[in-house]
Amino acid sequence: MIRGTLLRHCFSQSVRPAFLIYSNAFPAKFASITRKHSLVECVGAVILSYNCTGIRVPDTCWKLQGSPHRHFATTLQPGISWEVPSRTTLLNKLEIALKGHHLDEAWGIFNDFKTLHGFPKQCLVHKLIIEMSYSSDYRWLCKAHDLVLVILKERSDLLHYDFLIRLALVLARAQMPIPASTVVRVMLEKEKFLPMDMLSTVFLHLVKTPTGACLASDILIEICDCCLRDRGERSSRSSKCLKLQTPNTMIFNLVLDACARFGATLKAQQIIEDMMPWMGVIADAGSIVIMALVHEKNGQRDELKKLKEHVESVPVLLDHHYQQFYDSLLSLYFKFNDIDAAAGLILDLYRRQKSLHCSGGLVRRERELERPCLVQIGSCNLRNGLRMRIKPELLQRDFIVGAGSRSELVLFMHGKLVASHKALSKLINGYGRDRKVSDLSNLLVSIEELGFSAEASLSSDVIDACIQLGWLEIAHDILDDMESAAVPVGTVTYTSLLKAYCKGNQWNEAKVLLKQMRKAGLFINVSDEKVISMFLLEEATINPLDVKTESVRKSSLAELLLQEISEKELTNPLVYEINSSIYFFCKAKMMDDALKTFRKMQEMKLRPSVQTFSHLVNGYSSLHMYREITILWGEIRRRMDDGVLAVDRDLNDCLLWNFIRGGYIERVMEIVRYMNKHGMYTDKWKYRREFLKFHKDLYRNLKASKAKTEAQSNRLVHVRAFRRWVGIE
Repeated sequence: MIRGTLLRHCFSQSVRPAFLIYSNAFPAKFASITRKHSLVECVGAVILSYNCTGIRVPDTCWKLQGSPHRHFATTLQPGISWEVPSRTTLLNKLEIALKGHHLDEAWGIFNDFKTLHGFPKQCLVHKLIIEMSYSSDYRWLCKAHDLVLVILKERSDLLHYDFLIRLALVLARAQMPIPASTVVRVMLEKEKFLPMDMLSTVFLHLVKTPTGACLASDILIEICDCCLRDRGERSSRSSKCLKLQTPNTMIFNLVLDACARFGATLKAQQIIEDMMPWMGVIADAGSIVIMALVHEKNGQRDELKKLKEHVESVPVLLDHHYQQFYDSLLSLYFKFNDIDAAAGLILDLYRRQKSLHCSGGLVRRERELERPCLVQIGSCNLRNGLRMRIKPELLQRDFIVGAGSRSELVLFMHGKLVASHKALSKLINGYGRDRKVSDLSNLLVSIEELGFSAEASLSSDVIDACIQLGWLEIAHDILDDMESAAVPVGTVTYTSLLKAYCKGNQWNEAKVLLKQMRKAGLFINVSDEKVISMFLLEEATINPLDVKTESVRKSSLAELLLQEISEKELTNPLVYEINSSIYFFCKAKMMDDALKTFRKMQEMKLRPSVQTFSHLVNGYSSLHMYREITILWGEIRRRMDDGVLAVDRDLNDCLLWNFIRGGYIERVMEIVRYMNKHGMYTDKWKYRREFLKFHKDLYRNLKASKAKTEAQSNRLVHVRAFRRWVGIE
């Protein structure tokens, strides 16, 4: 078939296609012919080569002079033209097509030229890639990305810094995160780095999708590793090294916010703990708020408590920026069932407004404002702990988390931060469950004594909600405490409680309440029996205050309290406490103590969370104890299969990364299959890089027939499968 097609092209004067067919079918013969003979001789040699294999070629096509084995001088028939486009002609056509923006034509000419002569000159390659980058067509953007990979493999010297920047930006803007990240990583490998403004723009587009956020976080870690390596090289020798720009605060905020939005909080924690302190970036208000979200989801209360004292020192004018921070901290107090701490934080919010307004000290001294604070990362008792630089007063134009965008427990109203009804419902339920009504009353009294007119009815709202849920004893106790503290309570509250007593046939309690009401100036000239009978008949006209008790039924606080009672916490508060202990031991590299704590959790019939296993995996990883991680993986997989442990991508990614470093390739392929089964994205570029870093020549030249043991033979199968998966030849 190839021979017939070749001859048809030759006889129809289509020499160029003939050459392409012959060169592709028989590259070795074609290279041998073109080295020794001219263009015309080559045509004759091509046809003669096929004639020698048995194909009859008409004598009118050429006249051979001498032995064909010595030379191929030919005399062409006058009516046949054997002229083919020269190298210069193709280059000119390519340049003209690019100038005219004829992309289809330019692409065809480029492929023809590459087949005959290899890559054209660098400037034309750049123009072609840039021309494809300008296109909004997904097909051309994919071709531009693929062409960069081909050039990287065959002629890496043709790659240029400028057009790669443009291509990365275009791919990211077109929501093609995988090709965009590949181009950025190609630049990193070539030690060419994007300027911070361009890198910020690329990240801004990447983090709009879960896959893009995953890739952005991995690339950020790779860039930080390059910076740290560069610092080490500069300090160890005097030769000129790369002077890389440290990723700025905006880039960290973009990536951390994306991780928080898409649930990649374990990856965000890694960036906060391992990258930000080493890079020396200054965490601004946006960083602190996002870190609060990450710590909240990971159950790290102590980390937020360290930040609290610095956040409290910011001017009151910035309070609305920290609404989410206080919301996250309050949420953690409730998760830990630390009701007293939650009440203290709510009271601090009110006291903060009072103290800042009275003192007039809204701003620190200028010298203090200019100096960033240092916050310990990990436990304060760790000797080798890292410190992060923070500046809570620093607000940038790229402030990511809008005020109140995700807050449920803390609201910003009338220029100050206050607890929402949902927070109060959690507080009431917690104190009621623990039989600590007096503590709840003390909190309400303290808030009322601060004199915020907007919260004058707070105690009445709480009592009314308790009445509606039938907690009459608790409501009466709070009412007594309010009277003892001389805090006024609305008349609606008294009458609502009295009506509830009457309906419940609690006559003694009703009479006690009537005495209190007379002392407060209500029902002075009406007998107890008459008041009770009127309330039993629900004759509102008898009420001298014309109370409309129906309003109580519409209380949002009561509805939220009822919802809070009916809901059950998904995670036992003890799990958060034990996780904090495991986290401390793992950070201190005290893995025996961490494992004992984990076993204790199992003995208590508590379900370990994703964070529990993440702390253990990271602790073993810091000590390069990869074998122990394989044992832990068995426990994790069993729990995920049973449905008692959430399937988390970050945890699987961390396991996969550690198994590659440890050389447990069979476990690697297990996790790969598991992630594929659950539709999780796998960053093959990162895994390929780690494999080549530690196991570049692993079983590279070993044949299956030469494997000494069955275990070695099985391992060879897994290594080859991994190489195929990540694209290692």
